[in-house]
Amino acid sequence: MLLGERLSCGVIANNANMVKKIEEIIKKVVGEGVNFLVMTSERSEFGNYSTNVAFMIPGNPNELAEKIKDAGGDLFEKVEVKGRFINFWISKNALIEELTGFLQNPKSYILNSKSLKINLEFVSANPTGPLTMANGRGGFLGDVIANVLENIGVKVTREYYINDAGNQIKLLGESVLLSHRKALLGEEHYKGEYVEELAGKLKSKIEKLKTENAEEIGRMAAEELMRQIKKSVQDVGIKFDVWFSEYQKLRKGKEIQKVLDLLERKKLVERKEGATWLKTSDIADEKDRVLVKSDGQPTYFLVDLAYHYDKLVKRKFNKAIDIWGADHHGYVARLKSGIKALGLDPERLKIIIIQLVRLVENGQEVKMSKRAGEFVTLDELIKEVGKDAARFFFLSYSPDTHMDFNLTLAKEKSSKNPVYYVQYAYVRCNSILQKAKSKIFNFQFSIFNKFSISKFKNLNTESEMTLVRELMKLPDIILQTAEDYQVSRLARYAMELARAFHNFYEKERVIPADAEAMAGEGRKIMESRLALVAATREILGRVFDLLGIDKPKKM
Repeated sequence: MLLGERLSCGVIANNANMVKKIEEIIKKVVGEGVNFLVMTSERSEFGNYSTNVAFMIPGNPNELAEKIKDAGGDLFEKVEVKGRFINFWISKNALIEELTGFLQNPKSYILNSKSLKINLEFVSANPTGPLTMANGRGGFLGDVIANVLENIGVKVTREYYINDAGNQIKLLGESVLLSHRKALLGEEHYKGEYVEELAGKLKSKIEKLKTENAEEIGRMAAEELMRQIKKSVQDVGIKFDVWFSEYQKLRKGKEIQKVLDLLERKKLVERKEGATWLKTSDIADEKDRVLVKSDGQPTYFLVDLAYHYDKLVKRKFNKAIDIWGADHHGYVARLKSGIKALGLDPERLKIIIIQLVRLVENGQEVKMSKRAGEFVTLDELIKEVGKDAARFFFLSYSPDTHMDFNLTLAKEKSSKNPVYYVQYAYVRCNSILQKAKSKIFNFQFSIFNKFSISKFKNLNTESEMTLVRELMKLPDIILQTAEDYQVSRLARYAMELARAFHNFYEKERVIPADAEAMAGEGRKIMESRLALVAATREILGRVFDLLGIDKPKKM
């Protein structure tokens, strides 16, 4: 979704961030009617920012680039054409001014919302087993999307949908009951040590039942599994505001029937072949869809319609974002057609599909978990590699790509491990600042903790300015991620920023080795470099907060 579309949902953009400034300069040259993008450049040879505006209008791109450069005044150090892309290098003074402004008042550089409310539903694994590694991928993605949206001022409700009704709950109950009896489980039943554990925990409750009701036992087992799931997400720092029970909220409250009645009144329902159908072929779907089966039970489709009606109408969210597994890909169009049938704009629903994950160690796929029976649990993964590594590795990949999780690399304590590499940059910043304010150097921390333009004015070297340029990307990184939900951009940015900082540290001496070098001009340079280190720690810390990884003091 483009920013303009998002604006219509109640979000407004400030003009303080660099992308907006460049956009305004280009509009002065080409006019308001041209649709173009300004993007942060991920490779230094393409400058700090790039635009595709030369693709949108005829004419010589070099002449256009020159006009934009003239209109930008002191903002640009260099403007260069590559193909028809126009690349911009920002001047030193402009960079330092922007960096200082952002550090002093970050909110003025990002989006603000007027009244936008978003429901973000993610993980939502059926309470029929422990959370899997794949659930973790969707969980971390949803958590970070929420962090980013909240960072720009959007009111986000993080929601877990508990599918605690229907056939899967009855099947879970049968599986636990058979395990309780020490009987053989069929192919259709849930298997693994966790089923035996459930049977053990529920033994006394099962024995107290007058009749062995599989659905009742299944509901008890689901409640126990939900306690485990809640602990698992808490342990990895995933937060939820609402735990939405299908049984309590939709079934007992007869919300499903209310939505069915609404569709009836719209004359979009017909009965044939003993079932109740929604005439979605009249709207946007390839064929009609069953709402109520011949046995009188509602389909998942009808339940989902009731759930999303609850979100968008009853609870009045402006937008709903659902994160689903790869096996639901074919369901997207169906649900959107149902949303349309309810009289709602299907664009109010955004569905993100996450692809499959393989766990690989020493080049070989790690096979199934004994406890879970058929999959690797999230708890097992965290026990092996830790929360931060799991988060960073998952978040480094776009959700629409298949992923091999490199267990060997995730456990390595070296710069080869990306999360170790970025966290070590943060630790190194802390170490330098602690050294500077020690009694030996008698340097007041407040000098470089309160940022001003004068603090950075003595920065001149290539490594210093490269680091400044990387630091200034964060506002635009946040804005872009809030638009397209590609949180892998944040992980890549953390790596690039850490690389720029490590390079700066290796090439420049921040704190001189002797007292003489800390006097006069040497002291001014030291103060500017210390301010740069403090700024790096501040920005890295913000990125870590968004990604949900720790800010270690030492490693």
